[in-house]
Amino acid sequence: MYLRKASTNTSFELDNDSDLLRRRKIQKRILVAGGAGFLGAHLCERLLAAGHQVTCLDNFSTGLRRNIAPLQRFGTFSIIAHDIVQPMDIEVDEIYNLACPASPSHYQADPIQTTRTCVIGALNLLELAARRGARIFQASTSEIYGDPHIHPQVESYWGNVNPFGPRACYDEGKRCAETLFFDFHRMHGVDVKIVRIFNTYGPRMRPDDGRVVSNFIVQALKGADITIYGDGLQTRSFCFVDDMIDGFLRVMASPPSFTGPVNLGNPGEFMIGELAAQVVELTGSRSRIVHRPLPADDPRQRRPDISLAIGELGWRPTVALAEGLAETIRYFEGLLTRSTLETRELA
Repeated sequence: MYLRKASTNTSFELDNDSDLLRRRKIQKRILVAGGAGFLGAHLCERLLAAGHQVTCLDNFSTGLRRNIAPLQRFGTFSIIAHDIVQPMDIEVDEIYNLACPASPSHYQADPIQTTRTCVIGALNLLELAARRGARIFQASTSEIYGDPHIHPQVESYWGNVNPFGPRACYDEGKRCAETLFFDFHRMHGVDVKIVRIFNTYGPRMRPDDGRVVSNFIVQALKGADITIYGDGLQTRSFCFVDDMIDGFLRVMASPPSFTGPVNLGNPGEFMIGELAAQVVELTGSRSRIVHRPLPADDPRQRRPDISLAIGELGWRPTVALAEGLAETIRYFEGLLTRSTLETRELA
């Protein structure tokens, strides 16, 4: 179990990045595609606090304007409503590509658009990076491993993906995006960084996100049945958002020779049934736990091997699951309370 603690010094130490950047008067022009999403909004906030000029690009299909509303206090923050499936041009030093729905319920709602976003969107951003000489970051996913035969998953594993199943639009879309990133790196010398994100949770998730942590918390707070798909023995590894953003920044600050892909996630492994029980305990809910059939191609095991991230980046997660869940529960309590008050005011 990893607990929050002071980080050890490494060549990519970022705990004091704000003071360091201000002393050096470094300001980068950074584009965050998908910047109004869960991870994107946290990333924009960290980059702005570090003194950078940040442009949030989002089509707001799943990203939320409320996620980035507090960031407008920064004079160095701007918003562009745009879909990366359409080409764009902007002066930029770094690009983060986080632009794609990550929840199965959202990316399966329009699988063709999901594939377009993963593939054509990545192509457009890579062409922008090539034109501007920008470093570009790809938010890939543990889903590229599919329902893995190797456990825990290492970056050298090619995966076990159903190429025509209901999850393929996302799984294969992200795999193709990685291919494009490496081809641009080899053919055009584009400076690329690729991370494979394992289950991440925290404040600013959507209540209807559809992923297990937000589902369980919202159901528990409402006193509704907590729905487990399958027997609850399948496992996941849950990484708190603050740890994940630290990983992003370390990857982006790494030498050009370090392209990735690199796994970012918490290697602590929990059964879904254990997660449900912990959420019930932390919320004090009286919700029942009920079981439904397991969706097609849902992985039975998911856990990252983070040896590469530890060795090359000095990164490892520091927030224990109970601590992160408590913070996430507080966020959803506030969100649901505001929603209830707004409903009453409109009545």
